[in-house]
Amino acid sequence: MSATRNTRTRLVGAAAAVVIAALSMTACDNGTGVNDEGASAGATPTTSSSTGSNDSEASAGSSSSSMSGGTSASGGQEQDPTAGTTATKRPASSAKPVTCEGSNTKTVAAPLNRPLNHMLLTVTNTGSAPCHLYTYPAVRFGEAQSVPPVIEESKPQAVVTLDPGESGYAAVVLAAADGSGANGRTEKSLAVYYHGRSGNESVGKGANPSLPAEGVHIDDSLKVTYWQQSMDDALTW
Repeated sequence: MSATRNTRTRLVGAAAAVVIAALSMTACDNGTGVNDEGASAGATPTTSSSTGSNDSEASAGSSSSSMSGGTSASGGQEQDPTAGTTATKRPASSAKPVTCEGSNTKTVAAPLNRPLNHMLLTVTNTGSAPCHLYTYPAVRFGEAQSVPPVIEESKPQAVVTLDPGESGYAAVVLAAADGSGANGRTEKSLAVYYHGRSGNESVGKGANPSLPAEGVHIDDSLKVTYWQQSMDDALTW
């Protein structure tokens, strides 16, 4: 009885093994079994990896492009103001200062209505080095043989120094405001000379600024101020 049962068990086990083998072969033949699952499992990570790599590269490229564009734009924004500042900024001159005179300056004479009977002299440094305007202008109207005196109270605290392109000023009092000056006359030409450091001699070339066609009225009250750094200081006197 025991032997019979063991025999049946072995037969059942053998039959089950045959069924399982048959099912396995069927699965291999129809392409949907273990082999497909294995291929699919292998393909899935490969495809995912490839896609992920491409996406990552595209993302990195896009990010790099975006960053590159941002840097370029930022770089442009930083350079433009710097370039503009550099173009409009005037570098300080390292040249040794010289004496202002006719060859390195431009002189303009402008009669004024206020203060009455005044004329403003404007001297602009046209050279490449700073220049010193010493003491006061030596002016001669027409054929005068002497220059008018200076208003001593107008002496500034320091010598006026003009950097290239800068201007200095002096006022000329042409005549007495109340008409009390003697030897009133009209003059149509003017010469301006410049003093050296000592203030006792004229140096360099003089200037001949033009006067109005009708000339200017002067009398014996004629006098000048010292050179000033500002127009307002010159017109105080």
